[in-house]
Amino acid sequence: MTNREEIERRRTFAIISHPDAGKTTLTEKLLLYGGAINQAGSVKGKQSAKHAVSDWMDIEKQRGISVTSSVLQFNYAGKCVNILDTPGHQDFSEDTYRTLMAADSAVMVIDAAKGVEAQTIKLFKVCTLRHIPIFTFINKMDREARDPFELMENIEEILGIKTYPMNWPIGCGKEFKGVFDRNTRKVLAFSSDGRANGVKKVEETEAELGDPALDELLTPYLHQQLVDEIELLDGAAEEFDLDKVLKGELSPVFFGSALTNFGVEPFLENFLRLTPTPLARVDSLTGEAVDPCRDEFSAFIFKIQANMNKAHRDRIAFMRICSGKFERGMEAFHVQEGKNIKLATGTQLMAQDRAIVDEAYAGDIIGLFDPGIFSIGDTLCTGKKKVQFAGIPTFSPEHFARIEQKDTMKRKQFVKGMEQIAQEGAIQIFREVGGGMEEVVVGVVGVLQLEVLEYRLNTEYNVEIR
Repeated sequence: MTNREEIERRRTFAIISHPDAGKTTLTEKLLLYGGAINQAGSVKGKQSAKHAVSDWMDIEKQRGISVTSSVLQFNYAGKCVNILDTPGHQDFSEDTYRTLMAADSAVMVIDAAKGVEAQTIKLFKVCTLRHIPIFTFINKMDREARDPFELMENIEEILGIKTYPMNWPIGCGKEFKGVFDRNTRKVLAFSSDGRANGVKKVEETEAELGDPALDELLTPYLHQQLVDEIELLDGAAEEFDLDKVLKGELSPVFFGSALTNFGVEPFLENFLRLTPTPLARVDSLTGEAVDPCRDEFSAFIFKIQANMNKAHRDRIAFMRICSGKFERGMEAFHVQEGKNIKLATGTQLMAQDRAIVDEAYAGDIIGLFDPGIFSIGDTLCTGKKKVQFAGIPTFSPEHFARIEQKDTMKRKQFVKGMEQIAQEGAIQIFREVGGGMEEVVVGVVGVLQLEVLEYRLNTEYNVEIR
């Protein structure tokens, strides 16, 4: 394949939602259908026997929440898919904001029983500032849900974006039987016990709307209700316009259940058909767009993470490739440092797992070993004409705490842990002029970040604080 062909098959997107809408569970099911995992986990709290791949920190597994963004890659139907799974909790919105800078589109997951919630609104606004396409997956249709028409109206009124239902649910709760695909005009009836088989791919039965066999598959009542609703929808709904979708003015809406896999694969297929190839990034030096398919390599660092894998006590810089091709061992110009550096090893990331990559292309996100030379927002490039991408702003801390290590003999570990976690952008450290690190004030965006700090210092650096 040529570089252009490789780049044009890339799809890089973030998944956003309010906590507990099912975002990480949906991520797992996309990995299942993409063949990246054999059995899906979901985020349901401490009792869950299997944990989500994207929730790799021990604290995430124990609490059943996502506290840091993770990167996952798989191939599906000829496309190379890069998923950025983000924390839903507002205390980690800064990490989510940085991650959205690396995405070309976003999938917004909404709880069918609750509609649009507070954190969804905040993250939606970040997406609109970047003018990236926003796709909507209305989740948990296997539970009692609000009326689908009401949910569409809820999205349009609160978020101010037009919607177009790509499929339509058939029933909800225990009566959720399947979806009607408005593109193919086919009914997809789900024929397996979703709750029992949520870790496996679900079976689907396809039929034409109006087919008498649907009376048996769906019940006569649900069949007639579907016919009536589709007739109403076809007459009243916004027309589908791909240009508006790509400008972030129209959101394609899909209904389904991530937990039971109902509607997940049809969503994935349609999403990959509609979502854009890698978008051009603007060079802040010239104001010109950098063509992703140009020969010269360019990229930026959007996240730094220490101790992702206990077998590798190191720091990884997450790099979004914006143009050209990465090759292992290549030299690139570090714009902020003003010098060439060797990119000796790139790693493909699957949450905390990693594999060496020899090459990667615009749209891909890979990890670079970071001995302390990278900062969030750094630009790397090759070629005579240097480029620089806009920096990534930091959030002002809203909560502060004075902390110190309990055991003064562990000062070295304490200092190392504090500095590494601060370099990730998770905390900000404040100390008196000329003062040391014996006692510092830590600033964070959300209170839960302080709990994560205490937990990570204890488990990753063997330091207790007070």
